[in-house]
Amino acid sequence: MAELESNIGAVLKNKSGKIWSVSPSASVYEAIELMAEKQVGALPVMDGEKLVGIISERDYARKVILKGRSSKETAVVEIMTSGPITITPQHTVAECMRIMTEKRFRHLPVIDNGKLVGMVSIGDLVNWVITEQQQTIRHLEAYISGNAS
Repeated sequence: MAELESNIGAVLKNKSGKIWSVSPSASVYEAIELMAEKQVGALPVMDGEKLVGIISERDYARKVILKGRSSKETAVVEIMTSGPITITPQHTVAECMRIMTEKRFRHLPVIDNGKLVGMVSIGDLVNWVITEQQQTIRHLEAYISGNAS
C-alpha cells in the first residue's frame, strides 16, 4: 500500500508546523494545561534546543493521579519519559506504525539534523492512510469512468 510507504516528512507537511513543548522544570499542571489548550496528547520536553523527554496524558494519569501526587507541585522531569525513541522525516508511515505498536507509544518526536522538527501521533498516521486511500479511490473511479485527466 503506497500510503504506508509515504515518509513522515510528507505527513508533517500536512500538519500546522507548530511544535508546543515544555521545559523539564515546568509543573505537570502547566504541561497538562498546554496539552488541553492545544488539543494534543503529548509534549516534547525541551532543555533549550535539546529534546530530553516526552510527557503524555498517560504519564499524568499513571504517575500523578494514580500515585496521589499534586500536578502543581510535581515537575515534568519527575514523570516524563527520558530519552524518547525518535524518528526522522525519512521514516515511512509503516515503520512508525510498527514502532508505535511494538513499544505501545502514541506519539513520536521527529528529529532532523539533531533538531526537533515535529511530533506525529498515531492519529496523524491513521488520518494520513485514510486520506491517501480516499484519493486513490477517487483516481480509480475517475479512471474507470473515463474522466481521468
